[in-house]
Amino acid sequence: MADTWKDGILLKLVNIVVYLLFLGSNIYTVAAPSEIYYTGKETYLTPAPWAFLIWSLIHVLLFGTIVYQFFPGGKRVIVDGISWRLPLLGVLNAIYVNLWASHHYIVAFIFSLLVSSVVTHIYYVVKKHHAPSSIPDELFIHLPFSLYHGWTTVLAVLSAFTAFGVNSIDHSAGIWTKVFVFLALFFLEATAGTYAFSSPEGDLPAGISIAWALWAIFAHQTASGFVHWSALAFAILSLFWVVKGAAGLFRRGGGVRLEDAERAPLIGST
Repeated sequence: MADTWKDGILLKLVNIVVYLLFLGSNIYTVAAPSEIYYTGKETYLTPAPWAFLIWSLIHVLLFGTIVYQFFPGGKRVIVDGISWRLPLLGVLNAIYVNLWASHHYIVAFIFSLLVSSVVTHIYYVVKKHHAPSSIPDELFIHLPFSLYHGWTTVLAVLSAFTAFGVNSIDHSAGIWTKVFVFLALFFLEATAGTYAFSSPEGDLPAGISIAWALWAIFAHQTASGFVHWSALAFAILSLFWVVKGAAGLFRRGGGVRLEDAERAPLIGST
């Protein structure tokens, strides 16, 4: 029997409700009078506020994901494959963002790890079991969760420094602060490199999200010359990995491959 839009309707409706909660939480942090991204704790890893605009892109793409779940191709991946991980992600992300907005940084760091864990589960379900076979697959499944996966890696590192790092307004960067910042920047750049080698064409969106954050850190961190120029060096290296991913995507043909193996559904038919 062919899929209809009513199949898995409970989960589809829950996805819609949680998406609205998820989106609303992030709008609050940007539009609320507290202006969390401008007046939160400043660390030596804090990026420029425009780094968080990547949320807008992720939200737009996830809106497409919510619509795409009502189509057979989207339903097989989003409802049958990702399943209840998607609403769980939305709830955890909403809690994380609001904890960060209310300056409960240590608890927010813990939730950033939980968010990253759920995104990682979704990321590998999508990557290992559903190669893209259409443009909607690319735009509304692979692209948002690749961006999200890279971005949650950044958020976990930023949250750790916000929770446990010194306030850069009140304290100068000591030797240990510089060491930990350097290691954090190296970790982010190395993660971008790992994405570049994750497949023949690499994972371009995930690498872009990390490179975007590194350039924002370089732009914002001007109080310490060591942090500023270290961030620039690692941002340039991350850009190299982005170029490698773009070249791999171009060699693949720049889009979706329509081979039979890649058309296989996530859940086997009976």
